[in-house]
Amino acid sequence: MKRVLVAMSGGVDSSVAAFLLAETGYAVTGVTMCLGIWEQGDRARCCGKDSIDDARAVCDRIRIAHHVIDFAEALKDKVIDKFVREYSRGRTPNPCIDCNRYLKFGRLLDMARATGFDYFATGHYARIERNGDGYRLMKAKDKEKDQTYFLYPIGKDDLSRILFPLADYNKGEIRTIAENARLPVATKAESQDICFVTGNGYGQFIREMGGAAEPGPIVDLKGREVGRHEGIASYTVGQRRGLAIAAMEPLYVVSVDAENNRIVVGGKKDLKASGLYAGEFNCLVEEMPVRGEAKIRYRKHAAECTISIAGDRIRVDFHDPQESITPGQAVVLYRGDEVLGGGVIEEVLHGYY
Repeated sequence: MKRVLVAMSGGVDSSVAAFLLAETGYAVTGVTMCLGIWEQGDRARCCGKDSIDDARAVCDRIRIAHHVIDFAEALKDKVIDKFVREYSRGRTPNPCIDCNRYLKFGRLLDMARATGFDYFATGHYARIERNGDGYRLMKAKDKEKDQTYFLYPIGKDDLSRILFPLADYNKGEIRTIAENARLPVATKAESQDICFVTGNGYGQFIREMGGAAEPGPIVDLKGREVGRHEGIASYTVGQRRGLAIAAMEPLYVVSVDAENNRIVVGGKKDLKASGLYAGEFNCLVEEMPVRGEAKIRYRKHAAECTISIAGDRIRVDFHDPQESITPGQAVVLYRGDEVLGGGVIEEVLHGYY
């Protein structure tokens, strides 16, 4: 039998992934990352002891081995520190993508390879297809749950060693499978928050971690001061709430100017931009097409665009202007259901700068 290591978070998706692989005939081992994150009052969140116990209970139910790996230091070094640093630079990072990049499809995948496993699997909603002599990353059957936006950093050469057992299921079907298999997490709610942000939100967390917290001006597009902010880490592009500015029209955060410690605001029309530059680009195809679709947020529909290489970055020009393109977030490129690659947004192409 082929051996597969399954990353198990204690949630229903990864639990069903392990169950399906075991039912198919793989020799399955579950592994849970212990990330050492706790809420106030010692109540564990999705990364804590409760989730480890849930994953262990599922493994006992389907009679597979279960291991716990201490990744608390790796989470801090690779995800949390970057999260704080990026917000302090006026950017809005996506820690879930970094967790996939450095932990799940970095260290865990390397560990699976080094310890003789044939495959590494997760409960993500995504699909991998054979493409001639290679493999390609594709959207899942359930387009509402598709998670390829978070998976673009996977190395192209690693696709052959990865399994996504939930590729052809929707969320309702996964719940039904969990209930029929009597998995102890069948009715467990999904986690919606970033596991390491506790207390009163991002701004408070970043201040506690020593990030940017100095008050400063809020200015309009002409540089005129119209208000004051409490620290740039509490603001992101497209934000409207919390500005406390009296104006004739609703104002939104258009950009975060970390160098001058100021927030730039404008009207809703000023949020639109024609394109972007992205760095840290991971290409998943042999040759990047000139045209494709780009997704600038997980819940945003992919928009038609023109793609070009600009030195060590990639340039994306949208056929229709897009709203709230945010530095630090990911842009992921598609051709239909195929993922072409993705990178971190570094520069937004506005018409008024």
